[in-house]
Amino acid sequence: MTAVSDDVWEVMSTARTIRRFTDQSVDDATLTRCLDAARWAPSGANAQGWRFVVLRSPELRAVVAKAAVQALSVIEPVYGMSRPAPDDDSRQARNNRATYELHDRAGEFTSVLFAQIHYPTASELLLGGSIFPAMQNFLLAARAQGLGACMTSWASYGGEKLLREAVGVPDNWMLAGHIVVGWPKGRHGPVRRRPLAHAVNLDHWDEPFPV
Repeated sequence: MTAVSDDVWEVMSTARTIRRFTDQSVDDATLTRCLDAARWAPSGANAQGWRFVVLRSPELRAVVAKAAVQALSVIEPVYGMSRPAPDDDSRQARNNRATYELHDRAGEFTSVLFAQIHYPTASELLLGGSIFPAMQNFLLAARAQGLGACMTSWASYGGEKLLREAVGVPDNWMLAGHIVVGWPKGRHGPVRRRPLAHAVNLDHWDEPFPV
């Protein structure tokens, strides 16, 4: 298990997406700290128009598993993914193997569905700014406690209808995202990202920022 950390810089720089989990369940106290962190996030006008639904019962986990199957059928052709050969130890093969393991075991884990109420005057992108910070806080709190977490697309595609009906999400609420959480196999980060110069400019779109 990766050690816990109270160093915010270490947490942010090592909060790598985790797709492989042990069989150990996440206790209520640890999960509650993640959910508390989520509600500390900013939201437009401080409206806090969000809902976090913990999916843990066998019935809901079965629905999550079905949603994962549907999502996998969509992302495989998009990313050109296939199950790697057993003797393939390349970085891409290891990444794909972890992705397939996550989808294959989708019904075994606790996960959280994040929803945002739809205000008709705001675009979906603008509304995302009121729920995605909560999701990021959840991810960072999970990492700080040594948990692993993975944002998934299982509440999208055909999985959205499945989860909406199973959870009873009202029509005027948007499903913003879905996060699987558990105790990781292996270690966290460091994260791999492009250099800062690739993302930052000064005053003008093409003007480099001195980094």
